[in-house]
Amino acid sequence: MFARIGMTAAVAATMFAGSALAQNAITIGLSGSLTGPSSGSYAPAVEGLRLYIDKLNKAGGVGGKQINLVLQDDQGQASKAGANIKKLLTQDNASLVINASLSATYGPMIQEVQRANIPMIFAGAVCPKEVYPPAQPLLYCTTAFAAQYDSRATLDFVKEKSGTAVKLGLVAMAIPVSRGEIDFAEGLSKEMGMQPVDKEIVPPPTPDYTPFATKLNDAAPDWVYAWAPWVTEVKTLESLRKLGWQGSYITWAHLEAEGELARLKDAKLYAIGANSLFNEKLPVHAEIVEAAKAANSSTNPNLMTEGWIAGLVIEAALKAANGDPAKLQDALSSLKVDTKGLRGGPIEWTKDNHFRTKQYYRVYRWNDGKSDIEIVKDWVGLDVK
Repeated sequence: MFARIGMTAAVAATMFAGSALAQNAITIGLSGSLTGPSSGSYAPAVEGLRLYIDKLNKAGGVGGKQINLVLQDDQGQASKAGANIKKLLTQDNASLVINASLSATYGPMIQEVQRANIPMIFAGAVCPKEVYPPAQPLLYCTTAFAAQYDSRATLDFVKEKSGTAVKLGLVAMAIPVSRGEIDFAEGLSKEMGMQPVDKEIVPPPTPDYTPFATKLNDAAPDWVYAWAPWVTEVKTLESLRKLGWQGSYITWAHLEAEGELARLKDAKLYAIGANSLFNEKLPVHAEIVEAAKAANSSTNPNLMTEGWIAGLVIEAALKAANGDPAKLQDALSSLKVDTKGLRGGPIEWTKDNHFRTKQYYRVYRWNDGKSDIEIVKDWVGLDVK
């Protein structure tokens, strides 16, 4: 899959370079973790975006202009992302840049787009603090994750299910963004009257989760909340179950969540997220499935939501700018995009808020009686201020 993505980008660049079409095209550059250890969480989103742009181009592009999507692989490494962004801006003359990679790549990319005065969208990558109010100019985010808001919604759900007399276990990966969110959740849980009894910070290269699960199990929590990459979330749960722990476990619903809920069939595993799951069979889900099938994509369409949403936003922004890259920044700063049911509401950006004005959450789990995933709590919106 990843080799074919890179080949497609190279072919697209060759087709546009030196041709008459190049004068009538809008170039969008992307640096992402297309290969390497973290690619499983990022490459599917890039594939979803690629398919959306292909569909848009086949329909005539935007304002008669085709979209030239140039993909660069940074493998989640800051140095490669830095080299990629310089190429995209100086050689490919990108009018818009996308980051779909680890947070380690943010620094060099942000520095270069600010120097070039070119907007950048984080798509599939965790939204940085710079997109929240008061947002920095040029930086925007379509990704579902919302630091602090995610923990507020999660602990509100735990309170709704079990009250505040709850012993709470907490799990993070030993990376800044994950640890910071779980530290926030620990403080918030105390304010709500809950009792955090153990917090495990798990290193990324962890062959055995048993020691961390053992400490959690010994603390006897009623609930465990994990906000980390999916591998940490799910392997900690599986280790806890092997130790005999029977409490409730709630995680962030990463792109892997739908398949994993069906695999594990654990009625006490709750996944909270901002994206609708494909088992709901909405028209937009069918559209993504059909696009993947038509392109003979080897990527599971269930994993493409983040990329498809980024495509919806890019199309809306280009239309609002009338296809003029010089007007793109103004268009992005006052944008409202219908997500077609992929989210609980629109993505709306203002001059000071480049995340969204309201973040919507839904909770899922496996239902044995139905032999399917069910919605435990439907969309709830939190104002982003």
